[in-house]
Amino acid sequence: EAAPGPGEKEEAAPAPKKRRLAAGERYVPPPRKLSTGVSFGAAHFAETSYYFEGGLRKVRPYYFDFRTYCKGRWVGRSLLHVFSTEFRAQPLAYYRAAARAGRLRLNEEPVRDLDVVLKNNDFLRNTVHRHEPPVTAQPIQILVEDNEMVVVDKPSSLPVHPCGRFRHNTVIFILGKEHDLKELHTIHRLDRMTSGVLMFAKTTEVSKRIDEQVRERQLEKEYVCRVVGEFPEHEVVCEEPILVVSYKVGVCRVDPKGKPCITIFQRLSYNGKTSVVKCLPRTGRTHQIRVHLQYLGHPIVNDPIYNMEAWGPDRGKGGKIDKTDEELLKALVEEHRSKQSLDILGILEEDLNSSAENKDCGNSSDCTKSAQADPINENSCPAKDTKDLERNDTAACPPNSDTNLETLEKNKELGSCEIQDGQTGEKSSEEKDPLCVECKITRRDPSPKELVMYLHALRYKGAEFEYCSKMPEWAMEDWEE
Repeated sequence: EAAPGPGEKEEAAPAPKKRRLAAGERYVPPPRKLSTGVSFGAAHFAETSYYFEGGLRKVRPYYFDFRTYCKGRWVGRSLLHVFSTEFRAQPLAYYRAAARAGRLRLNEEPVRDLDVVLKNNDFLRNTVHRHEPPVTAQPIQILVEDNEMVVVDKPSSLPVHPCGRFRHNTVIFILGKEHDLKELHTIHRLDRMTSGVLMFAKTTEVSKRIDEQVRERQLEKEYVCRVVGEFPEHEVVCEEPILVVSYKVGVCRVDPKGKPCITIFQRLSYNGKTSVVKCLPRTGRTHQIRVHLQYLGHPIVNDPIYNMEAWGPDRGKGGKIDKTDEELLKALVEEHRSKQSLDILGILEEDLNSSAENKDCGNSSDCTKSAQADPINENSCPAKDTKDLERNDTAACPPNSDTNLETLEKNKELGSCEIQDGQTGEKSSEEKDPLCVECKITRRDPSPKELVMYLHALRYKGAEFEYCSKMPEWAMEDWEE
C-alpha cells in the first residue's frame, strides 16, 4: 500500500468501539497501567505525623486507601463472598458499614450492594483508618552520605520499608520525612528486630553495581550477637539447611528439605552467663543466623521467636522440636498472647483469623500478613528494588507474584479526622473513627527493652567500600543485663 504523498494527511486509526452492554450488564473500564516501582514523596510523608512517648516512636492514626485489581479466583464471586472467605480480619458487619459510609469503591464508584458479582479487571479501593505499631524512639544514625550511597545504623524494631502493618514507622519513611532522603534504592535488608549497617543506593546505576556483587557473593557481612550460655571457644561452622515454617508469623527451622546455607561463628567473650559471638553468614537465608544459633543450642538471649519455651525443653537445640509445624506455631502464638506481646511478632489477634497464607510470599517477620492482595490489609511489600530473597541476610518481604497492587497510595482525608503536625501525647478524639475496630481497643505498649534484640549488623564490605557501625553496648565484654 502506497504511503501518503506530500501534503497528504495520514488517516488516523479508528477508535475501538465499545462493546454494547447487555441489559443489566455492568461496565468494567480497561485496567490502568500500574507503576513499575514505588516512590514516596511529600504527599505520602504528609499522611500523618509522629509523636514520642515512653521511649517509643508512635504514628497518629490516619486514613489510607488500599487498592487492588480483581484476582482471577474472585471472578464470578460476589464481593460479600470474597470478604467472608478471604478477608476475615474484619466481620462482615464492618464491610457493610464501610460500604454505607462510601469507603468501598468498585471502579471508583461507591459500592452499594456487597452482592455485586466481580468481573475480570474490576478495580477495588478500600479506605481504612490505619494504626501502626510503635517502634523504638532511638534515632536512625546516618553513617555515610555521598553522591552514591546512604548508609545508616538501623535501630532494632524498625522495618526497612513499608510492609505488613508498618508504613510511616519504617526506615524509608523516617529518612524521607526527617532527613529529606527520598527515592533511595534498597540494596539489602535486615530483619525488623535486627539493628546495624543498612545500605541504600541513590541511583539505579549504583544499585545495580552493588547488586552484582551481592549476586556473585562478593559482599562480606559481619554480625555480632549475644547468645545464651558458654559458646565454644573454637570456630564453629554450621551448614544446616533452613526451611520456612510460616510466612505469616515469620518462623523458620532446620530441615533436610530446606535450602542450603553456611554460617561461621567465633566467640568474642563470655561473662559467665552469656557469650558475645561474631557471625559471618556465607549465604543469606531468612533468619539464618538466628536459626543456626538455636540449632547449636545457643539462641540469641532475647530472640522473641527462637528462644521461646514453645520449642520444647531444649528450645530447638539439634533440631529437636517434637511438635508438628502447626503445633509449634500455635504454641508460639499462645506464649506471646499470654505475655500480651503479639505485637513483638508484628501481628494482631485479627491477623490470626485472616486468610490462609500465600506460599508465593517469601518470608520475614516483617511480612506479618498473608501476602494476598488484600484491599483491607496491606500487601507484603512494595515491588521497587526488591532483591532475590536468597541474597538477603535477614530478608524482609519479597514481592508477591500473585499480586497486582498499587497499595502504596496517598491517604484520603475523611470525616473529622484532622491530624495536626507537632502534637504530642495520646490520640485525640479527632483521631478516632466510628468504624475502626482498632480505635476501640486499648493495647499494652511494648517497653523499649522489648523492642531490642541482641543481633547487630556490624560491617559490610564490598569491592570498593567498607561500612562499619559501633559495637552495641550489649556486646561489650563487661556488659551485664
